[in-house]
Amino acid sequence: MWQQVYDPVGSPALSTILAAVPVAVLLGTLGILNVKAHFAALLGLLAALIIAVLVFGMPASMAVITAIYGAATGLFPIGWIILNVIFLYQLTLRKGLFKVMQDSLATITEDRRLQLLLIAFSFGAFFEGASGFGTPVAVTGAILIGLGFSPLAASGLSLIANTAPVAYGALGTPIYGLQQVTGLDLYQLSAMVGRQLPFFSVLVPFWLIWAFAGFRGMLGVWPAVLVAGVFFAVPQYLVSNYHGPTLVDVISSVVSMAALITFLKIWQPKHIWTSVAIGREESAPPTKFDTHPMALVVRAWVPWVILAIVAFLWGLQDVRAVLNSWSNPVLDVPGLHNMVQRVAPVVVKPTPEAARFFFNWLSATGSGILLAAVLAGFAMRLTVGEMVQTYGATLRLVRFSLLTIAAMLAIGITTRYSGIDATLGLAFSRTGVLYPFFAAMLGWLGVALTGSDTASNVLFGSLQTISARQLGINPVLAAAANSSGGVMGKMIDAQSIVVASTATRWYGHEGEILRYVFFHSLALACLMGVLIMLQAYVPPFTHLVIGG
Repeated sequence: MWQQVYDPVGSPALSTILAAVPVAVLLGTLGILNVKAHFAALLGLLAALIIAVLVFGMPASMAVITAIYGAATGLFPIGWIILNVIFLYQLTLRKGLFKVMQDSLATITEDRRLQLLLIAFSFGAFFEGASGFGTPVAVTGAILIGLGFSPLAASGLSLIANTAPVAYGALGTPIYGLQQVTGLDLYQLSAMVGRQLPFFSVLVPFWLIWAFAGFRGMLGVWPAVLVAGVFFAVPQYLVSNYHGPTLVDVISSVVSMAALITFLKIWQPKHIWTSVAIGREESAPPTKFDTHPMALVVRAWVPWVILAIVAFLWGLQDVRAVLNSWSNPVLDVPGLHNMVQRVAPVVVKPTPEAARFFFNWLSATGSGILLAAVLAGFAMRLTVGEMVQTYGATLRLVRFSLLTIAAMLAIGITTRYSGIDATLGLAFSRTGVLYPFFAAMLGWLGVALTGSDTASNVLFGSLQTISARQLGINPVLAAAANSSGGVMGKMIDAQSIVVASTATRWYGHEGEILRYVFFHSLALACLMGVLIMLQAYVPPFTHLVIGG
């Protein structure tokens, strides 16, 4: 068994700098040097392996196994989700029904700001709540690009919108993960996150429209933005505090969509914004949308309704349990499983790290999406041959995206098992009275590294509670801060950026997307950190804190 070391060079500052090298290489090559995403990811992985072996002392063979394990995790389940979502999208394109769906959305409103609000925020939140793991960005990015939005707008704005729902994504999976590693009460954690995120559920829609249309453009539609945000935030608070984490996003998104569509039937902005480019109101003439018979409109929406229903069913724990009972092979990764030991102060007592690859091919979200796509294909009267042909074309389309995601997850898993992530986390935990602020920033860093709020919670949840108790801070608050702060890192994690670029067919421009969303991600994470500081020290915000 190999034991992790968190200060390998005898200097906490220098160890932290060296631990940051893989992240710096990845983000620097992608965002500054504008290297293609798959090359940037491979360079970042190489840097992670070098630091893990030469600085942190991880055995080379173990480091290689870790990277392979991470790559496999990237392809399944994450790559499996993306492949099948894009497959469904390609099927609707083949039958011409995607255009019909676009036109039907335009009948609700022709204003691009309101289309963005309805699709990226409210509609996207449903898919985050039902399945998570890249599905909402893939779906909303594809819809927005089909509606004529510029590639940067469709990609970047889908990422910004997919923040406030993330902590309760995939039927509350991040909260369940947080509870498992901290031992804190599940419902206290759910309630505490539900007393942080609703502030941002109101703010993010305004931020989203401001990022697209500028401040004046946002003011032109502020009543609708307020409706979408409030009717998401209020159910989010109520369900998370009085029911639990499972259905928070599903209920909140449905209420938000219904409220917004109802409101738009009685109110429309005085000036219709027709541009599809970020910040340029008159850069494009209005897009012409056709009217279609109701029967055709219903047919166009059937594939997406099937996807929503199947994704929701596949996310239910009871359904997953049944599917897993039929087929749930689990592989203990040889040479890695229980061979790495985490030690204090990251954990209370030395703890071996499990390394298991769950090839739950039947219960995986991507398998549910594939089933939905096949059912939708039959509903659209496609032959089996046509679907097979489309699937092959989809594989060719996303091949570089799958390579990138595999490399990205390999980086995240390598940093986890080598202790690089813990060294970065410990740097945040040494901030004393400012720790509540940096608790949120640690969650942000965790999601940026791993691409998942669930993974970040598993990674840093225990460290957060240990640090909080040492500093006399409520551990429920600190643990919840990890999840709430983490949602803001979702828009800059390379996995999500690759999903967005793939869905919008803008592959090769990941650096541009990263540069666009990075400010928004950092600013919102800092605001979350400020809220956590207020909840830790300043009445009346302290009254929102529960547990102990």
